[in-house]
Amino acid sequence: MLQRSIPWFVLLTSAVLEAVWATALGMSDGFSKPLPTVVFAATATLSMLGLGWAIRTIPLGTAYAIWVGIGAALTVGWAMATGVEPLSLLKLLFISGIVGCAAGLRAQPSGAPEGELEAVSSRR
Repeated sequence: MLQRSIPWFVLLTSAVLEAVWATALGMSDGFSKPLPTVVFAATATLSMLGLGWAIRTIPLGTAYAIWVGIGAALTVGWAMATGVEPLSLLKLLFISGIVGCAAGLRAQPSGAPEGELEAVSSRR
């Protein structure tokens, strides 16, 4: 069970890093500020490496949708929490929808149902 959870943990960590690099990108002022630029480069690299590693186990479409959705939700949430973006109940509702959809993707079984794989293999 723990072995199967590690790719999901890496994927979620990568999604958090996506929010960090997106925020740092905005703060870098077109890469003219050194610290946010370095934070952007480091977290973007780590985020991509984590996504790349996670898709070795998690289907690409599912992993990418979760990575983008969680990263975007955290980015907007952080912007609203820090006053960069105005807080809105509708935004919170839509962000909750994104997070709910990502959780729904995680809850879905991955790959072919048991037995179907063996049937495909035996046809070859």
